[in-house]
Amino acid sequence: MPVLNATGVVVHTNLGRAPLPAEAVAAALGPCNLEYDLEAGTRGSRREHAETLLRALSGAEAALVVNNNAAAVVLMLAAHAKGREVLIARGELVEIGGSFRVPEIMEAAGARLREVGTTNRTYARDYERAIGPETAAILRVHPSNYAITGFTHRPEPRELASLAAARGIRFLRDLGTGTFGPLPAGLPGDGAVADAVAGGADVACFSGDKLLGGPQAGIALGRADAIDAMARHPLARAMRADKLTLCALQYCLTAYMEERYERIPGHAMLHCTAAALEARARRAAAALAIGGAEIAVAPCEDVVGGGSHPDARLPGWAVTIATPAADASALSRALRLGATAVVATVAADRVWLHLRTVPPERDGDLVEAAREALRAVGTRGAANAG
Repeated sequence: MPVLNATGVVVHTNLGRAPLPAEAVAAALGPCNLEYDLEAGTRGSRREHAETLLRALSGAEAALVVNNNAAAVVLMLAAHAKGREVLIARGELVEIGGSFRVPEIMEAAGARLREVGTTNRTYARDYERAIGPETAAILRVHPSNYAITGFTHRPEPRELASLAAARGIRFLRDLGTGTFGPLPAGLPGDGAVADAVAGGADVACFSGDKLLGGPQAGIALGRADAIDAMARHPLARAMRADKLTLCALQYCLTAYMEERYERIPGHAMLHCTAAALEARARRAAAALAIGGAEIAVAPCEDVVGGGSHPDARLPGWAVTIATPAADASALSRALRLGATAVVATVAADRVWLHLRTVPPERDGDLVEAAREALRAVGTRGAANAG
């Protein structure tokens, strides 16, 4: 069922990841030229629509869309390294979610893992020494949901791309997340997909539903021969994206092409300023003032979510609520079970409604839902704070 996300986590895995534009959903409802060439009047290719936009946005020679990024990684490895070695730094043997562990993904794809370097420091020479007759590729994995700090070193992607090209093997990259638009202030620049393509990756793959703000999808970009090998692989049909995904993705990619970033809710949420959020929080708090409840506004920290940029914090503002009639967990439960379900956070014995992840046009719905939850738990006393 639909919910209002008031957690401050923009890409909330448990709440459906990135919020989609209504227009993107509407585009997928009726018949479309999914595999039909309107000019020729004959059957066409479902790759064409998104690929044309992805090539233009990234500078890649070719592109392929599958159902999620885990599928893209499996397909990439199966097409280019089945039965052969893949070199990966020890510090990149990550687990992203309960079932995505890089070693297990490589095994499922039929590739043989060979670790290089150490957990915190890996150099290009470590990869070079490990290359042998059985080596098919170097794999670079972005540690999406954790960070290694301190005494660390990772070679630049261009170093690995040059090494792979010189030794006649593939350089493959799992970016995890990426975008074709500007990154929010405070986020590192490794979300720029075009940079990864320009950096020499034979294939770079990432999620469509994280920083990009589109539907769940796995997007692979790179050299034409490398992408075509993936598209011809028998697994490609099992992993292909459906009409709903491709229509929604095409809408979002078109918004990036036209630099109409405001059309993508996730992008707008990530770029919303603290000043704008504070103004909304104060208006919502004033509208919510109700006898017996303590209503306040407070600064907070929001996050990207979805396993992206774990160290990055986005300065935000929230409406906080407490009532002597019930503890914060009971009020939070009442919010979740209301006519308009609201998922909030609980801290310092208060319910926190983060405004960043609530669409501005739904602020009134948020206020009404909070009123309903307060009525449900009952109120006593009278304490309102601004």
